[in-house]
Amino acid sequence: QLQIVESGGGLVQPGGSLRLSCEASGFTLDYYAIYWFRQAPGKEREGVSCITTGGRRANYADSVKGRFTISRDNAKNTVYLQMNSLKPEDTAVYYCAAQHAKYYCSVLESGYESDYWGQGTQVTVSS
Repeated sequence: QLQIVESGGGLVQPGGSLRLSCEASGFTLDYYAIYWFRQAPGKEREGVSCITTGGRRANYADSVKGRFTISRDNAKNTVYLQMNSLKPEDTAVYYCAAQHAKYYCSVLESGYESDYWGQGTQVTVSS
């Protein structure tokens, strides 16, 4: 089955950390640019981070720069989003999306061109 699955969400206190995973099944994730989006209740989906095909470049939303890091582990066919110094405003459902053979990515992209979407994982930052 061709799919991607997010995991790693949960409840964390402000200032804490979480590591989200986006794991692919049935295809090689390294051939795809990966985008992380998030959507909070009542708000539009926004781009958080992306990494290009082959992992040569990564981009981040201004709101998460210096706190979040996107990376690939090709042996596990997985892309991670390490989230540090979490803030309550980071609370959202986080989604990953994959687009084949894309060597530039921007967090301003909608993701509608993506080939695969995950089901989302909830991140809640609260005391």
